[in-house]
Amino acid sequence: MKKVLKQLAITTLIAGGTLTTAHAKDWDMPMAYPDSNFHTEYGKLFAEAVGTCTGGSLNIVIHSGGSLFKGNEIKRAVQVGQAPIGERFLSAHQNENPIYGIDSIPFLATSYKDSEKLWDASKSAISDALDKDGLVLIYSAPWPAQGLYFKQEINSVADMEGIKFRAYNTATARLAELAGMSPVQIEAADLTQALATGVASSFISSGSTGYDSKVWEQLTHFYDTQAWLPRNAVFANKPAYDDLSEQEQNCLQSAGQLASAAATARSEQLAGWYLQQFQENGMTVLPPSDQLASELVEFGDIMTNEWLEAAGDAGSAIVDSYRASK
Repeated sequence: MKKVLKQLAITTLIAGGTLTTAHAKDWDMPMAYPDSNFHTEYGKLFAEAVGTCTGGSLNIVIHSGGSLFKGNEIKRAVQVGQAPIGERFLSAHQNENPIYGIDSIPFLATSYKDSEKLWDASKSAISDALDKDGLVLIYSAPWPAQGLYFKQEINSVADMEGIKFRAYNTATARLAELAGMSPVQIEAADLTQALATGVASSFISSGSTGYDSKVWEQLTHFYDTQAWLPRNAVFANKPAYDDLSEQEQNCLQSAGQLASAAATARSEQLAGWYLQQFQENGMTVLPPSDQLASELVEFGDIMTNEWLEAAGDAGSAIVDSYRASK
């Protein structure tokens, strides 16, 4: 980790140059996930790199685990200037703008390679959407592919009927509805308690979230559906960003590019490791049955068409560009 930090700091230092600390600024950066989560780890490295690059003129202070603002509060907090920078799971805001949900369309992009192609196709539109919300995109990185967690064996959609399902965005709530489950909106920081108290007994997420939550203490099965690779995004309050010097802005963007690449590589490296930890802790890790896989793909087709209808021409242009790049 220290080696990565050094590389980030040195590279951004070269890219942005060194500033003086005469007018040092402290920026609080809320993050929704615990210190052990790789997104948080690389957020800290990003902050260190910015501090080094700016010579201490911009000091980013990480507040992890929803300690400053809960996950569902972070975007709004940065928009209104309660925090100058923050990280958020953008697809959780699909209800505000369908474009934010592009990375959570089931089975559209199911590998890291395709996730990057989809990001390339959608980045401009997402940046424009954030700009309209008074935000500046700094960087983004994907989670490992999403899989289904249950406390019993599931071989078909019929086996899911009536199960309480933790939802974290519009797509997961819709998936639950299609499968006849009962969606319950729960932030990652509250997931462990929700599972322990029976508020939810299943969910779809990456291995990272399951590992952070020690999900094997409550659930027994993980189905590696490879449904999609959602992304977290780091963004800044636009007035606060505009108040920075050009060199400080360059430092933010340079550090962001490096953090994105490093966090993406770490995500891919950890993807299989998380599933190994599940098995070592007694969970059953399997691909979905042929029937379940087929039924989930049908749900994906339904949700793709629904998203395209909601997103209009802008959404169609993104999907067409992405598919043309494959």
